[in-house]
Amino acid sequence: MLEPKIARRGLVLVFMILFLDVIGIAIIMPVLPAFLSELTGDSIADAAVDGGWLLLVYSAMQFLFAPLIGNLSDRFGRRPVLLASVFTFAVDNLICALAGSYWMLFVGRVLAGISGASFATASATIADASDDSNRAKNFGLIGIAFGTGFAIGPVIGGLLGEFGPRVPFYGAAALAFLNFAFAWFMLPETLLQENRRRFEWGRANPLGALKQMRNYPGIGWVGLVFFLYWLCHAVYPAVWPFVSADRYGWSEGQIGLSLGVFGVCGAIVMGVILPRVVPVLGEWRTALTGLVFTTLALFGYASAWQGWMVYAVILLTCLEGLADAPLRSIAAAKVPPSAQGELQGAMSSLSSITTILGPVIFTQIYSGFSGGNAPVAFTGAAYLAAAVFVGLGVLVFVAKVPAAPPPAAGDRGVVEN
Repeated sequence: MLEPKIARRGLVLVFMILFLDVIGIAIIMPVLPAFLSELTGDSIADAAVDGGWLLLVYSAMQFLFAPLIGNLSDRFGRRPVLLASVFTFAVDNLICALAGSYWMLFVGRVLAGISGASFATASATIADASDDSNRAKNFGLIGIAFGTGFAIGPVIGGLLGEFGPRVPFYGAAALAFLNFAFAWFMLPETLLQENRRRFEWGRANPLGALKQMRNYPGIGWVGLVFFLYWLCHAVYPAVWPFVSADRYGWSEGQIGLSLGVFGVCGAIVMGVILPRVVPVLGEWRTALTGLVFTTLALFGYASAWQGWMVYAVILLTCLEGLADAPLRSIAAAKVPPSAQGELQGAMSSLSSITTILGPVIFTQIYSGFSGGNAPVAFTGAAYLAAAVFVGLGVLVFVAKVPAAPPPAAGDRGVVEN
């Protein structure tokens, strides 16, 4: 069993790695419309489609490499995989900052997708350092890292973007290099030698990893709910900056501020509300609550025809952040310690499929209902489509994922440990 001191240190360090990585991802979002328009000469609506293809390449690399990286981490440990990924991410951002053409961005996105596949290893690290009493709460660290990272990153990116659309990419590269140096000296190894297993190529590819998950009863339905949940969330990086610039006429700074508020609310939910809700409702009911609020949020963004309404939707539906951590915990509880990296790699492959499909689907929907040639002008159409996907996820979750009873009153304090 992992020593408590190492477990705590591993949780803190993997949180910091995720947090700084997310800032590096989010810092470039406010300038994407201007940066892509500068490189391609396209309008905002067409630049959204250009951005969708870049996201597709990024996600395709994650889909291909996440099982490989997850299986490598089950064999060699979490630390070397995480270090390699952070360094690769730094190189990616430097390439994008120096890009002289739209096609050079694809090189950077290939590297970013490979490095981003290590989110599976970060999740496996959290599983290594957790047990049944605190797994859901610890997986909440992922949401907190994403929430706070997306709160800070877009604001920084919006401010840096005022000096030029390339400046945030240089900032992201510098941040990633600092992240690598920090992790090199501080990150511990959390996978014990007795929990490591032989590397097998047959299990280190997307289809093999997904097929292997069939050996664990009930995890297929949880995977389908994750697929629909992540598919709907692909709408945010795909069209948020473009809808904001087109529908509300927001500047880079205003786009960054809106994403920052979104991230702050998500971080508060994950850091303050989630640890108090799970002991009362249990993981299943907490996940259902998050899924329902996700559906409501997407309907809200589709209907928000004025900018101030976006902030109202964020505040009223921020409980959507409750879904991810308990779903991860439900899945992690179904596999042994030696397969956590493989599980997280398979889940990352599912997530990558959604981020391959999502940007193409949602940017095409947005572009088709925007601009002068649109048969019906409705810039919120992509959000509406995403609401339908997560609504299906709610139905699958209720019908196919067994509901466990909420914790007994005497057990509720255990989750707080």
